[in-house]
Amino acid sequence: MFLTNGPERAKVTLLLAHGAGAPMDSASMSAMATTLAQAGLRVARFEFDYMAGRRSSPIRKPPPRAEKLIPEYIAAIGALEAKSPLIIGGKSMGGRIASMIADDLYAAGRIAGLLCLGYPFHPVGKPDQLRTSHLADLQTPTLMVQGTRDPFGTKEEVSGYPLSKKIEVLWLEDGDHDLRPRKSVSGFSASDHLRTLAEAVSHWADKLANEKPR
Repeated sequence: MFLTNGPERAKVTLLLAHGAGAPMDSASMSAMATTLAQAGLRVARFEFDYMAGRRSSPIRKPPPRAEKLIPEYIAAIGALEAKSPLIIGGKSMGGRIASMIADDLYAAGRIAGLLCLGYPFHPVGKPDQLRTSHLADLQTPTLMVQGTRDPFGTKEEVSGYPLSKKIEVLWLEDGDHDLRPRKSVSGFSASDHLRTLAEAVSHWADKLANEKPR
């Protein structure tokens, strides 16, 4: 059920779900998981049923509505049985689903935080269809890692959104939805941004792990 990277006795465990169109072992998610694991984090990835079904069927089913994926995410948390403080999240849609369940889990002491990698603030080309209503009052410590030219929400757009003070946003210069920059434009490589991602997440996760239990 899970793809895992990193030390078994890590101080923090990350549970990450994939985005709407790519599986848990996509090049983007694999690169992120490997880099986070190299920073000392335990990373577990899982797939929603519709995506897992694509591996054995020629029919490419679209993802169901976000609300219908919530029970699957909660089930994955239970199946993982993390031994260290747990941070939930994911890539794009996976992070969005995690954000929808985070506060109840945080209040119950089941998770320590939320990590969103390329949060999809709105559909591409539809900036008025925001997916932010629940983010204004979010109480879970949250780190969002975003590319400044992400078509699902650029830095300029997101700066005007009413986000909770519990949300920290790390902006990666010229990054797209997979956080990849154009080196000829920004001077940064994809490897540069992955290192920045790993360092920031590791520092933030350590801070959460050292906080007193709720």
